[in-house]
Amino acid sequence: MDPAFWSGRRVLLTGHTGFKGSWAALWLRHMGAQVHGLALAPEGPANLYEKLGGVVAEPQAWCDLRDLDAVRCAVDAARPDFVLHMAAQAFVRRSYAEPVATFETNVQGTVNLLEALRGQEGLRGIVAVTSDKVYRNDGSGRAFRETDPLGGCDPYSASKAACEHAVAAYAASFFEPAGVRVATVRGGNVIGGGDFSQDRILPDIWRAIATDKPLVMRNPASTRPWQHVLDCLSGYFTLAEYLLSDASTPRQINIGPSLDATLPVLRLAEIFIRSYGADTAIEFDPTPQPPEAPHLSIDPCLAAERLGWQGSLDMEQAVRLTAEWYARHDRGGDARALCLEQIDQYLTGPAS
Repeated sequence: MDPAFWSGRRVLLTGHTGFKGSWAALWLRHMGAQVHGLALAPEGPANLYEKLGGVVAEPQAWCDLRDLDAVRCAVDAARPDFVLHMAAQAFVRRSYAEPVATFETNVQGTVNLLEALRGQEGLRGIVAVTSDKVYRNDGSGRAFRETDPLGGCDPYSASKAACEHAVAAYAASFFEPAGVRVATVRGGNVIGGGDFSQDRILPDIWRAIATDKPLVMRNPASTRPWQHVLDCLSGYFTLAEYLLSDASTPRQINIGPSLDATLPVLRLAEIFIRSYGADTAIEFDPTPQPPEAPHLSIDPCLAAERLGWQGSLDMEQAVRLTAEWYARHDRGGDARALCLEQIDQYLTGPAS
């Protein structure tokens, strides 16, 4: 990554109040970017955005992507050079409870953003974040490549696959002919300090430790492409740099851990608990759960070949770094200082 690329650049970041969005906004500002935020207010009594002081993007618009007029106003105010679209309904289990809202936000909301960006003077590039779950999962456990068919059996996965099609249509019809380069990026399952969301494994482990209760696990044998938030964001930023400087940059790309990396949920929990310094018991929930693919993996080779990008942290390092953030925060550490310290540590070399 080249910090000089970002210095002074006008970046519209959607979803800047979320876990990953808060890290992205802080890091972009750390590199000198002018970050304009567009998002809903942060969820829950505990969230990273507020722990960072609430000023990770300035100015910022409180805006629902489903409101086209509001999105237009926010885009016109930002006058972006580059857009990183991260706002979404991002929870698989919630998508079963709220399928209509999931499709409205992830598909129509993305369309609204693209429509508002159409014809924006000075706009050079857009990267839309989708998901590792956009692929039609055949249950084989093989790593999916960018050329594999898109699909999705649950509302979240299907909405993200549909989002890919919407972005591609707008890119081909409007943006690329006007010289605006557009790409989608498919990230792995992101972990890192400061995620306090419901129905995510690392926050669930942290809550069990914090409340001195057993950790209740639903799918202990499931595997995912676990990836630290700094690795994931470095991939997004690297893609953006290539996209704006090289017209041959792939327009769909996976950002994930190495192909030989695999870590079941149970092992992830054990590493986190040990690294935190806790002795939390683990129990298993026998009740039926909404269906999720037991195994998921994406192939990051194209990013290595075309962007020169690969993750710096293996899965165990990523879990240990995450546990360290929570442990230090729980002992009174300042969230902003912890994040900036880990960003600088990441840039100078891999964690031990």
